[in-house]
This record gives sequence, structure tokens and C-alpha cells, in this order.
Amino acid sequence: MSEQQRTDPAGATTEAPRLGGLHHLTAITARAAGNLRFCTQILGLRLVKKTVNQDDTTAYHLFYADGAATPGTDLTFFDWPAPPERRGTRSIARTGLRVGSAESLHWWAGRLRAEGVAVSEVAERAGHLSLDFEDPEGQRFRLLDDGGAGEAHPWERSPVPAAHQIRGLGPVTLSVPDLRPTAAVLTTVLGMRAEREHASADGPVHVFAMGPGGPAAEVHVVVQPQLPAAREGAGGVHHVAFRAADAAELRAWAERVAGFGLRSSGEVERYYFRSLYFREPNGILFEIATDGPGFAVDEPMETLGERLALPPFLEPRRAAIEAGLKPLD
Repeated sequence: MSEQQRTDPAGATTEAPRLGGLHHLTAITARAAGNLRFCTQILGLRLVKKTVNQDDTTAYHLFYADGAATPGTDLTFFDWPAPPERRGTRSIARTGLRVGSAESLHWWAGRLRAEGVAVSEVAERAGHLSLDFEDPEGQRFRLLDDGGAGEAHPWERSPVPAAHQIRGLGPVTLSVPDLRPTAAVLTTVLGMRAEREHASADGPVHVFAMGPGGPAAEVHVVVQPQLPAAREGAGGVHHVAFRAADAAELRAWAERVAGFGLRSSGEVERYYFRSLYFREPNGILFEIATDGPGFAVDEPMETLGERLALPPFLEPRRAAIEAGLKPLD
């Protein structure tokens, strides 16, 4: 039986739906205004949706992406007044961002240093030429060369030249104390492929790929049993989401996850996409999210992110919600 198949209680073999790659990654900031400046003015990303956390409307939920708000390019932040993350295992330890060439990596090394950001050397890490750095709150990032594969949608108002703009999410790195339960969920439940293994200073890195493969569709897992468990906080990552094509595919994922005995949120309507949330056995929160309808469902593409956007069920509370949010200027 292949890794993408399972046998249901009646004995029939069922195929896993196909994940299309990374959809978005959501982190935590305690400094929303500074986060906005860093992501748009230093990283050159586009603010494509300024909204609130639908489960906590006192907090912004900021979405940054490429010029066309393409699924797979979204880096998002919950604005929570949290202390800094305590780093450790059972966490998403590093966020990958793709650029189109080795030349771009060297350009970024110079740009980040000029902005006072400490950066690593450009070197090969886990199979990709890359550059590591941290944002002002300590979130760990890795810029990597994706070879210019696939489409790119630069933002014409970015301070970063189009040739060097961030093209989307790259591999996310999970830290776990024990590979086996996480690998079982990635392969047997989610249908990913165990592709390769690399040595690193942090421990062995196991690379899993989904759908089309490549850096926009990879999850890296580093095994670090010597570390304490991470504690959620500012500068840390809350969850990672994988791409489902549409609502029908998400429904199939909900049935599949339940069929393996994993507790989930069930399908959740987020208005800009539909979601399913569950934790893998080492405690890391996964989401599967639909590609549509997208961020232009309630705003013109040309003016995304310029006003506070609220899903219809929150619109009647707009005045109270706006009054409770601190300015981003």
C-alpha cells in the first residue's frame, strides 16, 4: 500500500486528496505597527488584508503576500500582547521565504545588513542555497533560492526591486523530539513523500514533500530531543497551513483526518478561505485551507489591505471593533 493510501474499517483502500503545497503561515507579534513596517518596508511584502482575529476581535490579523495575494505566499500575524516565545521543540522553528536566484540572496544579505539585521552567510542548507535571519521580535526566517521556478507576481509599490522580491513561502522547519509520530501523519495521513535527509548543526533534517514538490511544497523536520518544549509567544509561529483546491477537497480532508482518529476543528468558514485545524502527535498545529475565494472577495485587488476588512458576520460590530484596536501608524 502506498503512503497516500489507507484502509478504512470496511477494508476498502482510499486515496488521500492531494495537497497543493504551503498555503500560509501564521505567527505572533506583540508589536503590530513595527511588524507592519518590517514586513512591508524591509521585506517588501504587500499588506493584502488588514482584518481581525475572528476568534479574538481585539487583535489584528495581518496578512502579507505577493502582489496578487496568491495562495502559498501568505505570511500572517496575530497581534497579541504576549511575552517572547521560549524556543524549543514541538514547534515550528523556522519560516522559509523564496527568492528567485542566488544573486537575489546576496542582494538580500546586503539589504538586511544595511538595515541592521544580523544575517548568516549564504550557504546550502537542507538542499537549498539560503540565508538565515531574524525579525525584530526574534522570528527565525530563511530566504532561499527556488531557481525562479513557477509564476511570480511582484508588487509594483514594493521598495524591493521586482527581480529580488520574495516570491512566496518556502519550506517550514518543524522541531520535534521524536520523528516517528510526526512522519506518520505527514506521510500516511497527509500523503507527503519522505524525500531526503540532511545533516545540520541542529540535528538531522528530514525533508517531506507534497503535491508538485520543490521548496514551495516542502516540510523540513529536525529532530531535537535534547530541547525543552517551546512556549508560544511573540516571535514564534502559531500554525502552518497546507493548500486544498476547494471546499469539496477540504471536506474529503476532514473525513480523512477523522478516519485516522485525529481530533480536528471540523470545517471552519474563514470567509477568505475554508479551514480545517488539527494537531499532529508532537503538538504542532496544522491547518488545511482552500485556495479560494481569496482576499479580493470583499475588496478590489488594487486596494487590498488599505482599510479594515471584516467578514460579513462581524460587520455589524465594526464600530466597536475599530474602537478597540490600536493604531498601526
